[in-house]
Amino acid sequence: MDIRAVTAAATSAASDGKAKDEAALRHKAQDLEASFLAEMLKYTGLGKSEGGFDGGVGEEQFSSFLVDEYANKMVKAGGIGLAESIFKSLQKGAEHAE
Repeated sequence: MDIRAVTAAATSAASDGKAKDEAALRHKAQDLEASFLAEMLKYTGLGKSEGGFDGGVGEEQFSSFLVDEYANKMVKAGGIGLAESIFKSLQKGAEHAE
């Protein structure tokens, strides 16, 4: 094997590792944005039942899953841009740690 092939293989492995790291950072940033949005949606009263025929304690417990799913869908649809800001901050922190 010549030196060019070894260098190309090493460069490819490094870029694959970097791509995986960036994907993991982006995923964490999206998770943080979804958590933030879920909390904001809870404050709007989303998932709270009104009236005399509510589902009781069970409905209260499972409504948080609905709110979390709404938040995740919002992030997947583009969110509010918070994930991108968090991602860039995480990326800078990772670069400085190297």
